[in-house]
Formats: sequence, C-alpha cells, structure tokens
Amino acid sequence: MAGKILAKCLFLFVSVCLAINLAICTTNIPNTKKTYIIQMDKWAKPDVFIDHTKWYSSLVKSVLASTPEKEIAGGEEERILYNYQTAFHGVAAQLSEEEVKKLQEQHGVLAVFPETKYELHTTRSPLFLGLDREDSSKLWSDRLSDYNVVVGVLDTGIWPESPSFNDTGMTGVPAHWKGACETGRGFEKHHCSKKIVGARVFYRGYEAASGKISERDEYKSARDQDGHGTHTAGTVAGSVVRGANLLGYAYGTARGMAPGARVAAYKVCWVGGCFSSDILSAVDQAVADGVNVLSISLGGGVSSYNRDSLSIAAFGAMEKGVFISCSAGNGGPDPISLTNVSPWITTVGASTMDRDFPATVKLGTGKIVTGASLYKGRKNLSTQKQYPLIYLGNNSSSPMPSSLCLEGTLDGAAVAGKIVICDRGINPRVQKGQVVKDAGGVGMILANTAANGEELVADSHLLPAVAVGEMAGKAIKHYASARNATATLRFLGTKLGIKPSPVVAAFSSRGPNFLTLEILKPDMVAPGVNILAAWTGALGPSSLPIDHRRTTFNILSGTSMSCPHVSGIAALLKARHPDWSPAAIKSALMTTAYVHDNTYKSLKDASSTTPSTPYDHGAGHINPRIAVDPGLIYDIGAQDYFEFLCTQELSPSQLMVFGKFSNRTCHHSLANPGDLNYPAISAVFPEDTKVSVLTLHRTVTNVGSPISTYHVRVSSFKGAVVRVEPARLNFTSRHQKLSYKVTFETKSRQKAPEFGSLIWKDGTHKVRSPIVITWLASL
Repeated sequence: MAGKILAKCLFLFVSVCLAINLAICTTNIPNTKKTYIIQMDKWAKPDVFIDHTKWYSSLVKSVLASTPEKEIAGGEEERILYNYQTAFHGVAAQLSEEEVKKLQEQHGVLAVFPETKYELHTTRSPLFLGLDREDSSKLWSDRLSDYNVVVGVLDTGIWPESPSFNDTGMTGVPAHWKGACETGRGFEKHHCSKKIVGARVFYRGYEAASGKISERDEYKSARDQDGHGTHTAGTVAGSVVRGANLLGYAYGTARGMAPGARVAAYKVCWVGGCFSSDILSAVDQAVADGVNVLSISLGGGVSSYNRDSLSIAAFGAMEKGVFISCSAGNGGPDPISLTNVSPWITTVGASTMDRDFPATVKLGTGKIVTGASLYKGRKNLSTQKQYPLIYLGNNSSSPMPSSLCLEGTLDGAAVAGKIVICDRGINPRVQKGQVVKDAGGVGMILANTAANGEELVADSHLLPAVAVGEMAGKAIKHYASARNATATLRFLGTKLGIKPSPVVAAFSSRGPNFLTLEILKPDMVAPGVNILAAWTGALGPSSLPIDHRRTTFNILSGTSMSCPHVSGIAALLKARHPDWSPAAIKSALMTTAYVHDNTYKSLKDASSTTPSTPYDHGAGHINPRIAVDPGLIYDIGAQDYFEFLCTQELSPSQLMVFGKFSNRTCHHSLANPGDLNYPAISAVFPEDTKVSVLTLHRTVTNVGSPISTYHVRVSSFKGAVVRVEPARLNFTSRHQKLSYKVTFETKSRQKAPEFGSLIWKDGTHKVRSPIVITWLASL
C-alpha cells in the first residue's frame, strides 16, 4: 500500500513538474525574439520627434514586452539592429511574435518582413565582348581616368592587395562620393584608394540569427576571406593586369569590364550566409553614399513583389537613379528557377565563352574522351600507363552516396590506387576529389548527370581529375562495369576559339517569371562559365581548407560571375551617357543583345544541346560595343513601374510599400502588365477562349541620329497573327518619343509558348525585342 501511495506521489510530482516545464516552454515560445524588418511611412512622423531615428526607437520601445531587459536603460536600442533612411525607410529589430502584432497596429507602420537568408550564386571575357580593341577606350570615353562612376558590390568583401585594384593613374575620388572606409581586423584606412573608394560591413542581422562572429576564424571587416566578393569586384572594374593566370591556365591580360570605374565594397555575406536585414542596410547605405550601379550576386526564394524586401529597396534605389543588376540564380536547367525577377532589377543569366580547358580520359580500349579540368599539381598520372578504374554506383538514373563520392562513403580498400568515377551533385565538385584522394584514389572522373547535360565546368582540383559530359559519363561508367577496366588522364592547358559559343550554361536559372508572365526573365545572359578574375589571399583556388596553394587570380563559374559583367558594362554606359536612366541602360543592353553563336546558329542550351529560348537567354547575349549606340531605347520611369504594380492585384496598403515615399498613386495608365514599356514583349492570352485579340503598347525614344526612319520586322507565329502599327517610325529630333502598338490575334491556341522577335531597323541600328506568346490553359 505504501508503495502504491509513493508511486502515486511520484507520478503526481513528475506530472506537476512536466506541467510547469510545459507552461514555461509554452510561455517562452511567443517571446522568442527574431529579426524583423519594419517598413515605415516616412511622412507619418509626429512633430514631437526631432528625427525619424527617435520616432522608430520610440515605436519599438512602446511594444516591448515587460521583461527585465526592458527595465535596463536603452533596452529598445539593443533590439534595433539598423535604421533605414534612403532607399528604404524603417528599422530592423529583434522582436517576439507578440511584439510584432502590437507593432503592426501602430500608426505609420507600412509592412513587416521576417528576416530572410540569401545565398551567393556561385580575362577572356573583355576580349570575347570586344572591349579590349584599340578603339575601345575612344568608343566609351576620352580617357578611362575620366570615369566618375562608382559600382557598389554587395558580397563577401574585397582583398585590397590584389593587383586588380591598383589605382595608378586614376584621378581623385569623385566629388559626389560620400562613402566611408570602415576599419577592422585586416582592413585599415590605407586599404581604400582611388580604386576602392569605400568599404563597409553589415553583420548585425547575421549575428542576431547565427551568434557572434568569431574574429579569430573570420575577418569582421571588409577583408574578403571567401574570395567571391574579390572575384566579382575584379570582374566589374578590375584594373589592367598583364600576365594574369591561374596556375598557368588562362594566361593573358586580365581587366574588368569597366577598368576606370571605382569600387565600393559592401560586405553582407559571412560564413553562414547573407541576411536580408544586412543586405537591405547595405543597399540603403550604398544609395546614400552615392553609388551609380549596384552589383548583387546573391538571391533567396521568390516572394510577391510587396513581400520581397530586396525588391522594395531596389525600387527605392531605382527611384534615385541607381542601376541594379542581380544574378538569376544557379537553379537551371529546371524551369521557373529564377530569383530577383522584379522588372526594375536587371536579371542576368550565365553563358560560356570561346575558351576552354580541355583534358582527356584515355580508356583501356584506346578510346579517348574529352572533358575539362584546371588541375595543376606535382602528381600527374603517366600517360604511358593505365590505372584501374572503378565506379561505385549501379548505373541507374539515381546516384548513390558512394557514386556521388560523399564524405565517408568510399571504401579505401576498394579505391586505393584507382581512378574513381564520381557523379556530379550534392557536395562541391572539388570536395569529391578530396574525398577520393583521402580514400587513396589516384584520380577522379567527374561525370555529369542529366541535370547538367553536356556542360563542362573546369575546377582547380587537388588530385588529377577530369569533368566529362553526361553521355561520355554514361559510356565510361558502362565500360567501368567490365573486369579490369583501366584509364589514364591527360591535361591539355588552355584552348581558344571554341565553337559553338556562347552557349547558355546548364546551371543558369530559367524562366518563365511565374510572378508575372508578362515580364520576360531573365533579361539577358553574360559570360559566367570559367571566368578568370581577382582572388583572395586567404584561400586556395579550390576554396577547400586543406588547399594550401595561393593564387592572385582564380577561375569560377556561376551567375554570380555573369552579373558583374553586366554591372561593369552598365558602368561604362553610365559614363558614356550620364543622363540615361537605369531603364535606358537596361534597354540598350537588351535590344542590342545577340541570339546567334559564333557558328551563326541560334544560341544553344548546354543542358540539352538544343536551341535555347528567351526563357533561358532572355533578350540574348550582351553586346557592349553595340549597346553604346542602340538607336532607340525603351525608357521606364519610377511612376511607370508603379503603374505596373497597380496591375498586380495588390491592395492599397501593399502598394504603399512602393509608393509612399514619393506619394505615388495609381493612374491606371496600363491596361495590363504587358503594357509596361519593357524592351521584351510577352503576350499572355487568358484561359477564356473568347479572348482572341490582345494589343500591347510601347514607346521608343530616339537616342541616335536626329533625323531617322525605322521600319519594323516581326516574326511569324503558328498560333497568332501579329500586326505592328505604325510599321514605320519617322524621327525628326534626338530624344523624340514615338509610340506603336502590337496586336496579337489568335489563329489556333498553342499548348506551349511561341517565341519570336520584333526588330526596328534604320539601316544602321537593329533594335530587337524578344516576343513570347502564351496561351493559358483552362483547368
């Protein structure tokens, strides 16, 4: 009996303890603080506050829950991470869900955004783009040193000692520049120069989410430990460096797209990622500092326009005349994989160049397969000898952990002394080689899967390794299933004049833009495969901690590399045409882009080797030498973009996040979103089959000869008849605007989109707009 009573008492005690603990946990959940971005109506500030910062602080203080922290003087200040005052208005603060609910009810609060994590989208290109010819500097400017354009690079920082940032011969810092050179570990005032005119760091949002940055392990300054930021900054505006190379590969003269432009480094990315509150603060500060161009090679998921804080900040930057280019993402070849799709952002996909780094696999049968590699090491495999070849997969369409060469999956006894075939995917390509090396393998063949097709990306491996396309990979794996299969690897250096090129990279994210089908994305493609540019002194070229090699330049691939190409060319266009708006610069780049490779055939898709479409390449591949004189431009002002937003079924309060700063209202000047004066034309027929005619409107501005006549040419389509009225545009003065309309009449609704183009010609200029016609299917 006593035992039963004791058991009951113990049960009651445990139950009470569990209940108390549960109550404590339940109570604590709503009070867990997270970072939120609060957008404010700048004009709603009560007169009692001397400035917006005091008002924001008071608002945050008014909603703080009763905790010991609140009783500490200045507790509300500790909750506030950033104040935004230029491209965006409001604060970033750490709040509980309960506090957020209270704050949303306060006067002047327009919107609240939870913190979002973003990821990085990871010397031949100037020549490939025609930027290093003798007449190039005359085409762009009288003297490169005359450039006063500043490009803000939001990334992992910068390595200031790189020769790409040499400021010899440059004039003083532009008078309009208001930026600063923030100091920290490894970065002093003297690291800024006439080339690197600004350096700032943004980490409060990152630390709030991930904990304090270890200053022993990471530079809590603008110094770039990762290399990504140095590479992108060098691509944008690197100074001329002769004899640039990576371990002997790609030897030649390196230079950025705009070698006379200035760089301002805004470090927003750390070891654990990049956070929206930090990115937003960097955009806000960069606009206040006076940047002319923003280059942002990172992205998160796609949110509606009014829920995307970067999109809203970019809108504010555009209002201030800043050109913003962003990477499309590395989610290809999957469709609808784009990020950064707002029409006021220039979204850049990636393409190849006519340079390659060939390497071969010679099988025991004597068959030779060509691949790519940047391997340069002391331990080369003998080309006079064959090595055992092994594949630890089952040749099915689904790779296995061992076939992917994931860490800890290779049996040393099985792979020692052998060349190992590894499937591409999951872990970094160079890490697979390290896994093979650690297990005792002597070489690696990196085989593409269906996701990558025949695209070859070269890497600076730590052991002899060759990347091969999907078809070659399948053949090699089939051969490896035979007994006594052997192979050897050979590295052939750098090869130029590759055909066909350019080709759309398989990894480059694709359209359509599912937020708004009427806005074609990406906008264009630019070189993004095997790009040589400046590199950090803190890491080896493979970026693996075990890699003790150090190089001044590195070769990387990704839309992170294509974005700064466009940013730099935008800087050139801004220097040549200071009065051009961001939309005018984008228009010049889009309407002069080309859609044929160096074999005079349509651009191809590396993932399928079939012709690519505007959903893959946008308007086409950038052509800067032609973009400087486009003839006509499609200009778009901030109010025009706002009118586009008015067609997006946003509520008045949702529209306010874009319109409140300038007190914009909807004039309903666009009949539908396809009427935005975009350089690309996308006609979307609704599900209602009764709608068989659709008319879109465009206005072009003459920036060529004052007196000129343009004639139109439009593609024929299987599913629709397309008419352009008028078919001729007669200009009598420079900057004159003329309008035309494009009418689409359905002949037969097509199940798949149709692609074509509209071109205005005057005998000198060809102003090309891609056309997409889509018929929505009824459910």
